[in-house]
Amino acid sequence: MGVGQSGLRCNGSERIGLGDLPESCTAVILAQLSPPEICTLAEVNKTFHEASLSDFVWNSKLPSNYEFLVRKLLNECPTNFSKKEIFSRLCGPIRFDAGTKEIWVEKSSGKMCMAISWKGMRITGIDDRRYWSHIPTHESRFHAIAYLKQVWWLEVGGELEFKFPAGRYSLHFRLQLGKPTKKLGRRVCNSEGVHGWDVKPVKFQVSASNGQHVVSQSYLKPTGNWVCYHVGDFTCGSMPIKIKYSLAQIDCTHTKGGLCLDSVIICPTQLVHSLKY
Repeated sequence: MGVGQSGLRCNGSERIGLGDLPESCTAVILAQLSPPEICTLAEVNKTFHEASLSDFVWNSKLPSNYEFLVRKLLNECPTNFSKKEIFSRLCGPIRFDAGTKEIWVEKSSGKMCMAISWKGMRITGIDDRRYWSHIPTHESRFHAIAYLKQVWWLEVGGELEFKFPAGRYSLHFRLQLGKPTKKLGRRVCNSEGVHGWDVKPVKFQVSASNGQHVVSQSYLKPTGNWVCYHVGDFTCGSMPIKIKYSLAQIDCTHTKGGLCLDSVIICPTQLVHSLKY
């Protein structure tokens, strides 16, 4: 039976359909659903459409720091927009800090994620073209990656002070061994310059201003594809937090090269396995 025909009989002849529900009741129903489900049901009838515009429906879908995000990233007052408009705009993505950082709200969960470009990090010899080249590519959300030709000593680091929604977050470095290119119109990875990464593992670190500190190590994998190396997790509350992160391979007994560096990804820990980088 179709949605338009569904309903309960009243007085033996009249039928009460979904369109007869009070808008306030419909809003309560929609508030229990995910954002994609709300948008789907908004097309059912006028009552659902009107209810789907309600601030009550979208208030619980927004990240808890949405007012901070609107002021910092959109340079606007939150009261100038409906909650649905704010949600839509935060699904972005939105760039800031001279385009070196990007945040977006994951549509199905309302959770906030962040990416930090290699251009916003401190990198050993990054401006010396003997060691690094900067490659434009659609494989990065920042449309460019840094390719390491060869160095003896490598350190990459950065820091960030930001007001995250309260919760637990995972930090990853997005790296690839081998230089991406195209052959006959197909994506290939040239591994000719890859060397030195099997001798010693890379050391990763992340620390937070609230005292959390994680150190991990990993051998980089010559998969020919982008890999998100898990550095560690941190927990933050409602106050701004300062994060420092790094990777290093400083054993000068051998050179290393053939590494592509894209970005650092920070996302809620529960989204790690479902997030599309």
